[in-house]
Amino acid sequence: MNDLFIRRPGEKRFVVIDGNHLIHRAFYAIQAPLKTSSGEQTNALYGFASMLLNILELEKPDYIALTFDERAPTFRHEAHEDYKATRVKAPDELYAQIPRIREMVKSFKIPLFAKEGFEADDMMGTLTEKAKEHGWTTYVITGDMDALQLVGGNTYVVFPHKGYREPILFDNKAVEKKYGVSPGQIVDYKALVGDTSDNIKGVDGIGPKRAVELLHKYKTLDGIYEHLNEIPEVMRQKLEAGREAAYFCQKLARIVRDVPCDFQEQEASFHNLDFLGFGRFLEKMEITSLLKRLKKITPESKAVPEEQMSLF
Repeated sequence: MNDLFIRRPGEKRFVVIDGNHLIHRAFYAIQAPLKTSSGEQTNALYGFASMLLNILELEKPDYIALTFDERAPTFRHEAHEDYKATRVKAPDELYAQIPRIREMVKSFKIPLFAKEGFEADDMMGTLTEKAKEHGWTTYVITGDMDALQLVGGNTYVVFPHKGYREPILFDNKAVEKKYGVSPGQIVDYKALVGDTSDNIKGVDGIGPKRAVELLHKYKTLDGIYEHLNEIPEVMRQKLEAGREAAYFCQKLARIVRDVPCDFQEQEASFHNLDFLGFGRFLEKMEITSLLKRLKKITPESKAVPEEQMSLF
């Protein structure tokens, strides 16, 4: 295990989960046609619950929260009509399970954060700022590369791998190794090279290698444009022509960290989780194979009464 996963003395650990990423990962990981006796499909539900239990078992968080996207367009869609327009729509079978997954999260009493006009990324960024106010160590669990801009101090990003049995952790060094720039430069890096997954165009003719070279020398996008006269003519012309696109892309790529939200420390506490309620939900959805794993992570203070042990 990476040493950064090891809890330090006195550390309070806050786990923030990108619910949308986990849903998609769960849906495609569990290809078996799992259904209830009434015919309701549950493969994404099962996969999501399984990964959630893996996260709780490995991370042993003191606090936990989930973020989700809302259906309404975000400020990025309003600013850029074709934002994420090239993404392939997920199957209806996935979307049909989202209400059940939200119901499951509610049954466990995990606080869920979503706000119209913003993305799950923005909620994750906002929650990392809340954690800093409390002095917590935050692990943001997502597969979205955009989230790497949040890394720094006591904030880490973790990519699920093999059902979260072998997660990949990103600290400052890991981000620099992958992209060649620091977490604080990720937004400016994307401003230059664009982001095909979000259908955002950067500066024509500036690829990853040139972007890294420019950011190593001039540190920021502003620094690059303040020193255009020092840059070779061919590249300078590309940067001059793409100035507007670069700053527009920078605006779209930057995660918002001050979304208005009602974050309550007590509600996010691990001790507030309803293990019995979660067990009842799994039983209702006929996902009883996970009950033994649930019992394994249930703290003694939340022990299930003898008369209800049939759940496990």
